[in-house]
Amino acid sequence: MDTTLTRTYVERRWSPDTAGSLYATLCDYIRIPAQSPHFDAEWQKNGYLDAAVALAHDWVRSRNLPDTHLEVLRLPGRTPVLFLEVAATRPNAPTVLLYGHLDKQPPFEGWRPELGPWTPVLQDGRLYGRGGADDGYAVFSAVTAIEVLKQQHVPHARFVVLIEASEESGSPDLPFYMSAFAERIGTPSFVVGLDSGCGDYDRVWFTTSLRGIAAGQLTVNVLREGVHSGDAGGIVPSSFRIARHLLNRLEDSATGRILPDAFHVQVPEERLAQARGTAEVLEDAVYSKFPLIEGMSPVESDLAELILNRTWRPALATTGASGLPALERAGNVMRPETALKLSLRIPPTLDGEAATAALKALLEADPPYGAKVRFTSDQAANGWSAPATAPWLASAVDTTSRAVYGNAPCALGEGGTIPFMALLGAQFPAAQFLITGVLGPSSNAHGPNEFLHLPCAARLTSCVAHILAAVP
Repeated sequence: MDTTLTRTYVERRWSPDTAGSLYATLCDYIRIPAQSPHFDAEWQKNGYLDAAVALAHDWVRSRNLPDTHLEVLRLPGRTPVLFLEVAATRPNAPTVLLYGHLDKQPPFEGWRPELGPWTPVLQDGRLYGRGGADDGYAVFSAVTAIEVLKQQHVPHARFVVLIEASEESGSPDLPFYMSAFAERIGTPSFVVGLDSGCGDYDRVWFTTSLRGIAAGQLTVNVLREGVHSGDAGGIVPSSFRIARHLLNRLEDSATGRILPDAFHVQVPEERLAQARGTAEVLEDAVYSKFPLIEGMSPVESDLAELILNRTWRPALATTGASGLPALERAGNVMRPETALKLSLRIPPTLDGEAATAALKALLEADPPYGAKVRFTSDQAANGWSAPATAPWLASAVDTTSRAVYGNAPCALGEGGTIPFMALLGAQFPAAQFLITGVLGPSSNAHGPNEFLHLPCAARLTSCVAHILAAVP
């Protein structure tokens, strides 16, 4: 493949200034409030997920790729899946699976005044809006990469592009599609996942691991109704204090370390070495990419330890609460109940269901003062650790990163969860994986001011095209 031709073509396809580029369609996608089913119980009635999939379908169809089959797959009661099959152009070619998703996280608060979750805004090469980087760009990137091969008449493998609509809910629907359409999907020897992150915007980053998750709601009930805090204080234990006490079983509040051994694993030597290497590349960008307030420091000074904390060690976040009135409406009342939304990230090789069961047992055992304590799971997902990289893939990634970015690639474990990867790893144990993405410094997936770094998306698309051409 011609690197110059590839970059020129791809950059024009991604450019906001080029007539007919994919940019306008990507903006239309951002405008659709296509929240994942976990956040939009009325998704079928509201139709936003269907609208996002239809938008992507119509754009792919407009590309007029030869020897393809394009379809929106539907199973009763399940979110739709966009399915694109591109026939191989060389004999005895393997199957390559390219993956992304179109469902989105909720809007969240704190967007800058000129920005919003459903309003695409371009500033300095950054396209702001929910879902552009996580992960709406993926379908455009995958199809454009395939177009490059077609344009340059490069013999290629059979491609299957799967774009789902339930990933942000833990991909509950995808296993059903993988089973129902197994024969049509085939057995991929190579998987490209475009739903991950990058340590910077200056090279190809390939994800070596993903953490799993054990998430749910902890509810502590102490009263049938609220009572005067002056009257009950000192007699009735606070539901909030009991919740704190229960969390102390799980987490050292001074350090954030998860205490029970059941939530830890031995970190492989290879991942320890990769963490040290990544720390040398990123330096203080390991933590400075986060919007820390002035004077705030990370939990560790050792950069490699911070990377391991984020990728191979469990970590707890309390992501929501109920039973707490807004400050302006809070009176001197002891509340009957406190409920906390807990998100426990677990190591890549730890079983998600087992971790969730252990978490439930830990929190519900021996309730203090006889309080009513419940932990209700809403997500249990396994993480993923990449198999050893085949020589052809290592060479292809290295060559294309240097050619397109001018820098060597770098490995990085991710702290988040892509349940589909664990599913694929188990279903296709012989497959090679390139898990990558555009979620770099400050891109802020799931939070306010999420953006897609358009130059990075274009360069990554060029790299994916070259790597697809190298599939043996």
